Amino acid sequence: MERILILMTEAGGGGHFASAEALRDAFQEHCRDACSVEMLDIWSHYAPPPLSRVPASYRMLVDDLPWLYRLIYEAGERQEVTEPLMAAAARVLRIPVVRAIRRYEPSLIVSVHPLVQQIVIRVLRRLRAEMPFVTVVTDLVTIPPVWYSREVDLCFVPSEEAYDQGLRAGLDARQLRLCGLPIRSGFGKAPRPKAELRRELGFDADLPAALMVGGGEGMGQMAEVAKAIAAQLGGVSRRGQPPVGQLAVVCGRNQELMDDLKSYAWPIPVCIVGYASNIWDWMAASDLIVTKAGPGTIAEACALGLPMILTGYIPGQEAGNVPYVLRHGCGVYVEDPVQIATVVAGWLGPQRATMDQAASSARRLGRPRAAFDIAGTIAGMLPREGDHSSPKASG
Repeated sequence: MERILILMTEAGGGGHFASAEALRDAFQEHCRDACSVEMLDIWSHYAPPPLSRVPASYRMLVDDLPWLYRLIYEAGERQEVTEPLMAAAARVLRIPVVRAIRRYEPSLIVSVHPLVQQIVIRVLRRLRAEMPFVTVVTDLVTIPPVWYSREVDLCFVPSEEAYDQGLRAGLDARQLRLCGLPIRSGFGKAPRPKAELRRELGFDADLPAALMVGGGEGMGQMAEVAKAIAAQLGGVSRRGQPPVGQLAVVCGRNQELMDDLKSYAWPIPVCIVGYASNIWDWMAASDLIVTKAGPGTIAEACALGLPMILTGYIPGQEAGNVPYVLRHGCGVYVEDPVQIATVVAGWLGPQRATMDQAASSARRLGRPRAAFDIAGTIAGMLPREGDHSSPKASG
């Protein structure tokens, strides 16, 4: 049986992990019993301290030291900085990487994180181990140069902007594939009727609905924004009229946020949930989404034709996502909670036509089956039965 190893790390956010899961599930559906698929966070599980703590430090940097994170990210965009760092990391991690390859004995390696791929490629080169190596870029528009290596067999990119950057980085057009960003299989299936989903999830079946998400960690000023939206949507009801709409808030793993919101006296119907494993149902049940500019959420919203109100972004890798959404007409960018609430109330009310137009633009941009398209192409690269000429790592 052929083995596919997906290399990832949660350094840089949970979106890389979500993309890895989407690819794993797509491989399993595509290959059935013809191959096995493993995911590996090589930084957390194989790197020695303090490198093993890099993934855990990401949230702290983004939340508490954004200025430092910005400096680190901007330094990472300069090849004269990244090249010696990656070379040094490859030397330090040579033995752990060899140990991982020996354990998994992959027929093919897929990387969904730039820090992972650059190190592993360098180690494989020194070992002269020949096995197909594929990159799946999981940033949407702002793509650090470290993502692109001319030594990969294929590089899958999520946008035309990422494709053009790949060409400028020196990749051959034959190495690049524009397939979209891999998202979970639930987004590739036709959604059930909105009213049915709303009843199942605890919504009012007939009232327009806004959805708020903040990624797996519930990041951003979600409490302030949610309360402002509820006040705006419930303002009509205080004059004896029914509310303009309802709200759902997905808090992810942010228990403090969830406790705060559940204790609040809401003036409109509100659903508060933690991590939503069926997030595609929540999106399909809603009329719009309020979110930070994470690449995965943007790709998911486009897959379902859900118009977006972007409220913020992580400096660095998410900076280009805002103009991307604006340029394609899929949504708007607003930071102030009161102004966000005003847009939500307008879209669910008198400006419904504006929202519908943004929904149509999002749907045109969506690639709901990107993970399956990528998995199908990669599966065709696996060695044929009886062909096991690729040497295993040694040394």
